[in-house]
Amino acid sequence: MSTHATGPEAAAPATPPVATARFALVPARRLSLETVARRSGLHPDLVRRFVALGLVGAERDAGGRLVFAPTAPATLARVQRLRTGLCLNYASIGLVLDLLDRIDRLEAALRRGGTRSDQPPWT
Repeated sequence: MSTHATGPEAAAPATPPVATARFALVPARRLSLETVARRSGLHPDLVRRFVALGLVGAERDAGGRLVFAPTAPATLARVQRLRTGLCLNYASIGLVLDLLDRIDRLEAALRRGGTRSDQPPWT
């Protein structure tokens, strides 16, 4: 009886799976509710309402407080422009924001693919 394996078992020795961990080199910068409210010129309660309606994304920190991405004030400004400029209700604004984000992604994909539109972006 031979102690050497033949076939596929001999091709590669069994190695245990290696666990890899990824760490951010720089922690993601988050803004507090007060900072977002101040930068956007809105009352903190209105910002909370927009979070509840899904118009702006937020997370909870370890203390349970709302924290926002650095882009949140710009998103809130866009919400306010849509509300005042087009007289949209908040449910409609959510839909419009989703469509505008989709358009941005499609235009970015066109730019990456080397295809250019003859018309400038309308947003």
